[in-house]
Amino acid sequence: MTWSEHRARFPVLERLAYLNAGTFGPLTWETATAVAAVNASEAADGRSGRQRMVASLERRERLRGLVAAEIGVPAERVALTTSTTQGVQVVVLGLALGPDDEVVTTDSEHFGLIGPLLGARVRLRIAPVRGLVGEELFEAIRREVTPRTRLLALSAVSWLDGTLFPWRELREATGLPVLVDGAQSAGALEVDASQADWYTVSAQKWLCGPDGTGALSILDPDGLKPRLVGYASAASYDLTARTWEPRQGATALEPSVLPAASSAGLEAALTGLPDGRFERARELAELFRRTLIEAGRDVVTPPGHSTLVSFRARRDQADVSAALFEQGVVVRDLPGTGLVRASVGWWNDESDLDRLIEGLASADP
Repeated sequence: MTWSEHRARFPVLERLAYLNAGTFGPLTWETATAVAAVNASEAADGRSGRQRMVASLERRERLRGLVAAEIGVPAERVALTTSTTQGVQVVVLGLALGPDDEVVTTDSEHFGLIGPLLGARVRLRIAPVRGLVGEELFEAIRREVTPRTRLLALSAVSWLDGTLFPWRELREATGLPVLVDGAQSAGALEVDASQADWYTVSAQKWLCGPDGTGALSILDPDGLKPRLVGYASAASYDLTARTWEPRQGATALEPSVLPAASSAGLEAALTGLPDGRFERARELAELFRRTLIEAGRDVVTPPGHSTLVSFRARRDQADVSAALFEQGVVVRDLPGTGLVRASVGWWNDESDLDRLIEGLASADP
């Protein structure tokens, strides 16, 4: 299939220049059809029965393998979750982090990573890194590490401007475990999460899955205690004895069972992905970045990083985003930053860039 033919699988692109996979990726016809088929079947035939249960369990294992392949880890290291935030919660609770624990992070993290840490009341050391790249970025984070630091909690890709964070190098240099927020990397870039102690996936973003789907890669599943325990976590339990036995490997850390329709939709989204998609996305993102600069926009995304392209709005960023939406251009305004963010996926093309540039002429003159 050509890129145009792959693009035609996403119905939203017939009408809109959709540039917001950093929040929600576009859905293909195949994904929407898979979700609808399960919903229709459950409405007509009910949601019970051995055959349906067996099919659901088999789909979960296929899905685990598909997600694992996307981030370069063995399937047995993948726990299915509903979001990056839930993955972070599994780690924070499993490590029993609390007020006596110091965690190093940055001022460019999403609340999905920071929220569970704040909820645990850990002592956060926040590295100021906005606008930094390369060695300066590395050193700014390492300076915050002290003998009391227990964990590094960092994004793989900054949700603000697409900067790549050196989590591997920091893990090696400090010897500390690292919790990686992979929300803006999995599905956008070629990912190797094999060295991360914990790596989260938001499947509704760049993997273009349904809402409420995600995963957590765990380097040592036996080294993390299951605290966010649910039916999906248990191999057996005895209420009389007040005991339970966890499942093997990462499945012991799965807090819930993904709905059948969502699982079917994500399986469809991850099946038949085109070769060369990561290279194409990077090339398109760089084209967007250069063209926006040539059009006089103050682009803050450094060259050669990821598939997010952020630029400073000339007026209120929320108003700019809303005005672009009225013209059929979907981007993300980033509150409190003055930035507008375009998410560039392999499904986009030059026509989306043209519509963005044209829309900005009136939305943010």
